[in-house]
Amino acid sequence: MSTTVKRLEVSYNPINQNDTFTSGDVVSGHVTLEVVKECEIESLSVKFKGKSEVLWSERHGQTTVVYHSKDKYFSIKHYFIQDKQQKDSNVVPPGCHVYPFTFQVPLKEMPSSFKGFAGKIVYLLEAKLSRSMRLNKKSSTKLNFVCKTNPTSVPELMAPQHESKDKKMKFFNSGTVAMDVNLEKTGFCQGEGLRVTAHINNSSTRDIKPKYCIYRKHSFFACEKRKVDTRDLLKEVGDPIPPSTSTNVTRVITIPPDMEPSIRNCSNIMVEHRLRVSGSRKVVVCGKVFGIYLQPLCFTAPPLPARSPRSLLRFADTHNTETATDKKS
Repeated sequence: MSTTVKRLEVSYNPINQNDTFTSGDVVSGHVTLEVVKECEIESLSVKFKGKSEVLWSERHGQTTVVYHSKDKYFSIKHYFIQDKQQKDSNVVPPGCHVYPFTFQVPLKEMPSSFKGFAGKIVYLLEAKLSRSMRLNKKSSTKLNFVCKTNPTSVPELMAPQHESKDKKMKFFNSGTVAMDVNLEKTGFCQGEGLRVTAHINNSSTRDIKPKYCIYRKHSFFACEKRKVDTRDLLKEVGDPIPPSTSTNVTRVITIPPDMEPSIRNCSNIMVEHRLRVSGSRKVVVCGKVFGIYLQPLCFTAPPLPARSPRSLLRFADTHNTETATDKKS
């Protein structure tokens, strides 16, 4: 371990209480370099980049197959010290030195930060110190990026949904259970109330309880394969509906403010949310599933370049192009 370089750190200045950034925001911060004695360095830089990466392995008999994919959204680099021709400028005296920087988040559509069991979407700042005959020293910190969209600008997110289903009872129960379920729209914000209205006709011989479940589905794509992870996030149960009863039921489900947003604009990671509405006793006897799009807290979004609204609702199978300053990372 080097005794010359005592500390190399990179930090940024938060711009809001949630400590989040979105497209077009300015990221400012500084790199701190502390050395205990005079040293000559080849370069000192900071890089701002965003990327998604998927990685998992599977065992097939005696063989382990690794699945990996990566997509880079941008990479911007700034040098504080680089000129090798002027050696005096590359000599750093003892003490603590602070190098400020400023970047702008590219003004284009990119997926929100994410971390799952087989993949991640990260936006980070990375400081790098290079010295002759020494291993490079690095320090990094992650930023929480959110892809924010004004729901009223995407017609598909405001579209209502409707499903109906009849189920004939078996065994010791006679009759049928019919459900007619409506959602007022498809896109919702964190913390918003999801309003569900249903007409339930219980013609069976048992009580039926309406049940509601919001669950998420993570899909990871690599090497033409897919890895899926599904998990229930929120469950609620309504009042029982007696036999031979037809009634209208309204339920407002509050989406937790910290529930992760949907991601459908990434080439190798997809995060979907669905609402399952069912009528049940000990087991589900009748149910329907609705696809919903969950976005960060509603706000007035900055203008973005023109794009197809359906890019939010469908899996994007094309890679984002890199900026002119991109280099392999």
